[in-house]
Amino acid sequence: MPRWPTPSCAASTIRATTGPGSPTWKRRSASSPERWNAVPHDAAIHAWQGERSDADPRALRQALGCFATGVTVVTTVTPDGRKVGVTASSFNSVSMEPPLILWSLSSRSPNLSAFRDGSHFAVNVLAASQVDLCNRFGRPLDDKFADLEVAAGLGGSPLLPGAVAQFECACEATYPGGDHLIILGRVLRFRWSEETPLLFCQGRLGAAAPAAPALAA
Repeated sequence: MPRWPTPSCAASTIRATTGPGSPTWKRRSASSPERWNAVPHDAAIHAWQGERSDADPRALRQALGCFATGVTVVTTVTPDGRKVGVTASSFNSVSMEPPLILWSLSSRSPNLSAFRDGSHFAVNVLAASQVDLCNRFGRPLDDKFADLEVAAGLGGSPLLPGAVAQFECACEATYPGGDHLIILGRVLRFRWSEETPLLFCQGRLGAAAPAAPALAA
């Protein structure tokens, strides 16, 4: 899995065409974070920006960045009580029965051992208004939790205020994945709200306004 760049809130218009009849995401306002609305496919001009058959990391990262994701802060606590948190966009669902999710962390992360050896972790899905938390936990700060009022979740994992959703997990398994560690979690407790989530696409942050209900998988 490629090493994702730390999300930033640089502003520019973003368009990504996915196929005939599919929507194109287009910025609605110039405020930060950006907001994308779905517009008809025939209103967009489809043009490939590049095509490669080799494994050039920079080009591959650029192509993978066209897949919009949510933004999370994954947290845990070490045996000596130190709170740990990292910004991650690699979060994904795996299974409903049993309830499993996964995310991945760079093998070069200084926080690798905390998550690899820990028994529990929490996934905090950020709201569109939480760009500051995205940037805070994406940087190598001495104390990322300074001045934050957090609650202790299962296993002591910090729960951040204002999140769109939270998943408290037990670490089910870890797997090597190239230059990343894939972490599988069993969801033990979760909660959600109807706040607008923060999105990460093409190296920029934004907020989506869905045009229609999602199809069932």
